[in-house]
Amino acid sequence: MPTILAANESAVLLDGKPVEGIRSIEYRQQQTRENIYGLGSAERIGLTSGALVVEGRLRVASASPALAAIPADKSFQLSALLKHGNTTMTVSFDECYVTEKSFAMTVSSFGESIYSFTTTRVTEAVA
Repeated sequence: MPTILAANESAVLLDGKPVEGIRSIEYRQQQTRENIYGLGSAERIGLTSGALVVEGRLRVASASPALAAIPADKSFQLSALLKHGNTTMTVSFDECYVTEKSFAMTVSSFGESIYSFTTTRVTEAVA
């Protein structure tokens, strides 16, 4: 059975304080992998893992003064408290740095800011 999480029951915290106007949170992990082959063989006998890169984006209605005020060289912590009924999942992002800020507004809509970040590690816990 899949774990269902609802946006309207969830929250994102910046250094422990709620971020208002969150429209979405996205993140991806990518780890370098290298195949190990036996001598004289084309068959893989092992795998080594290397650098882990975690990148994310927060979409916010209009703008977030708290996120906009973070200097490029200052780290921060993000936590996403994802819920649906009795199901909860906490996603913690440690040692985050803002890598990009953008803003867009379309006709018949409202402004939206996107804050891109990189993080040292991400931890997921389902309760």
